[in-house]
Amino acid sequence: MSTWSRSSWRDFKIKQQPTYNDMEKLREVEDELGKFPPLIFAGEVRKLKNDLAKVGRGEAFLLQGGDCAESFSEFNAVNIRDMFKVIMKMAVVLTFAGGCPVVKVGRLAGQFAKPRSGDFEEIDGVKLPSYRGDIINSNDFTQEAREPNPQRMIKAYHQSSATMNLLRAFSRGGLADLHQVHKWNLDFVNDSSLGHKYQALADRITETLEFMEACGITSENSPTINETTLYTSHEALLLNYEEALTRVDSLTGDSFDCSAHMLWIGDRTREVDEAHVAFLAGVKNPVGIKAGPTMSAEGLLELINKINPENEEGRLTIIVRMGADKIETEFAKLVRAVKENGKNVIWSIDPMHGNTIKASNSYKTRAFDEILREVKGFFKVHEEEGTFPGGVHLEMTGQDVTECVGGAADITEDDLKSRYHTHCDPRLNADQAVELAFLIAESLKTARNRFKKNS
Repeated sequence: MSTWSRSSWRDFKIKQQPTYNDMEKLREVEDELGKFPPLIFAGEVRKLKNDLAKVGRGEAFLLQGGDCAESFSEFNAVNIRDMFKVIMKMAVVLTFAGGCPVVKVGRLAGQFAKPRSGDFEEIDGVKLPSYRGDIINSNDFTQEAREPNPQRMIKAYHQSSATMNLLRAFSRGGLADLHQVHKWNLDFVNDSSLGHKYQALADRITETLEFMEACGITSENSPTINETTLYTSHEALLLNYEEALTRVDSLTGDSFDCSAHMLWIGDRTREVDEAHVAFLAGVKNPVGIKAGPTMSAEGLLELINKINPENEEGRLTIIVRMGADKIETEFAKLVRAVKENGKNVIWSIDPMHGNTIKASNSYKTRAFDEILREVKGFFKVHEEEGTFPGGVHLEMTGQDVTECVGGAADITEDDLKSRYHTHCDPRLNADQAVELAFLIAESLKTARNRFKKNS
């Protein structure tokens, strides 16, 4: 894209953006952000792209998960640690029980902006601008709180920077050591049937590690046993922030959005001739595209050609979010079109967004059984089409929340009010997330063996 620059998105039509009243203040914040150090580095992005290329070839599996929207008020080391632990637990289950290496990507250190179905929200006759995430405005229902404030981008950057520092420390400071697998169980999982199932898996891993140590393979001489890599990602929604953190790599001259290793375009902002697609087409980060039931095969191919014209491996992940009722019919059309045109993509399933319902007590929730049903439909389509189910994309938390009904803990609609803490969408708690990993692992092992046999 010879005419691309980090600011050229401003020449395109754009959706889901706040209206800032103080444009001079906005420019000051953008200039300040532009001078801050990058949150990630180009070499890390290239490594992720190589890892994702393996996913596309059926050699690994993508686990992407984290908060629906990070918040300023819930930012603390314990929450970050518990999110890290639940991602690690899921990865261990998928790697060991699923027989497949796992590429771990968190919805962390930047997932602050959220698309909304309407520009305004009305409560008891009072109409105010919608809450668009802490990077833009506050969830408090007052006129002052809902006013978009560009200064919030500075706070989001500093929180993301602190989160990145802690994630790197966890990844290399011992918390990721497989020998600590018994300690990864969060307290509220220990006494459940799922906790016992996880413990049995941990025991098997421990036996394997003891055998490896007897053969001379230890944490000291094999860093992969006690270290890991957790990449970061978020929806590139607020383009003022993304532009300000875009840097030119001194080694290659390429532009990288240094706010995260991977960025994605939401289902509401994926028009091929609009700003979000125009921006992400020019950066070298791996890119995700959310594909809902309105995505046509023709539209998807047009997006693929726009964002990945060289058909590079590891560049593009299609994150499917059809809903349990539509996954087998609508998704199959996309898979066939991409396969017939020889496009290199990673297929990942987001079983959360298409299965959101309102409970009888007015809480927004998601049913674990419907989430699982969409995942099963995703695997079924790949089996029928001879393609590889490359990953899963989840909204989840390491906290003991009650936001999604069902699962082994049998959370009911009446339970929702006890620990419903989300700022936006309902999340799987750690118990439900690990349970889903066990269920996915069974299908993943079968799918990978089939794909290897037929490749």
